Amino acid sequence: MKKVILVILGFFALLAAYPVLFLAAGSLMGKQELAVYLAPVLAKGGGYAAFRLFPMYPTLRAYVELLLDSPGYFIMFWNSVRITAGILLGQLLAGVPAAWGFARFEFPFKRAVFTVYVTLMMMPFQVTMLSNYLVLDQMGLMDTLWAVILPGAFSTFPVFIMYRFFTGIPEAVVESARIDGAGEWKIFLHLGLPLGSGGICSAMVLGFLECWNLIEQPLTFLKNKELWPLSLYLPDIGLLEAPAAFAASVVVLLPAFFIFLGGQDYLEQGIVAAAVKE
Repeated sequence: MKKVILVILGFFALLAAYPVLFLAAGSLMGKQELAVYLAPVLAKGGGYAAFRLFPMYPTLRAYVELLLDSPGYFIMFWNSVRITAGILLGQLLAGVPAAWGFARFEFPFKRAVFTVYVTLMMMPFQVTMLSNYLVLDQMGLMDTLWAVILPGAFSTFPVFIMYRFFTGIPEAVVESARIDGAGEWKIFLHLGLPLGSGGICSAMVLGFLECWNLIEQPLTFLKNKELWPLSLYLPDIGLLEAPAAFAASVVVLLPAFFIFLGGQDYLEQGIVAAAVKE
């Protein structure tokens, strides 16, 4: 019975990993080979696209053209780095103190304010898009990277994740620090941050995976294509661009893949914390 379960789980795991294998194999194929497989879809012909998991004639030409002959790719890569780094830094500076305040202090309407935070977290971007657009336009930030960075930096989801970890710190530990003469700021720096590091790392991992793949926000707030991130690198793909598109997809996937591997434990903790009800 155990072997049957493992076989079934292995099948579904392979099914889930197939798109990644599809990308990796396609990035090693030449234009002619890809054209044969993808012509029914990209050339609007009849039938269905076919594919092989192992290229008949492997080549690295697509990677060479992408990494050596495509300066626009590096510009968009740098845009993605700046957007992601800016959002994560903002979430650290704004979200960590906010989560600590919700977790450790009592103030009027605390539960109501936190409910508003959770409500905002559940709203899709389309709901807040107009209000964000109007505010950013009044601030003169439209068509700049700040138009994407600032709304993301003040996202409520990291606060919700880190709040769960900060509430798990025993009150006796905090009270002991106060009895020893530590002020609130020192308690936050020397007690809250180390003990809540799991939640902070979890929020950063989840935030990176989200920010690295932003699509709607850049399309809405950035009219200048020179400011677009990698997630918008190839919105339209034809047969001639197919090899570069596959190679670009693999290269874009690698940072998220390594972040996922390095922060897998924190990611699992964050998912568990997000599933716990208040």
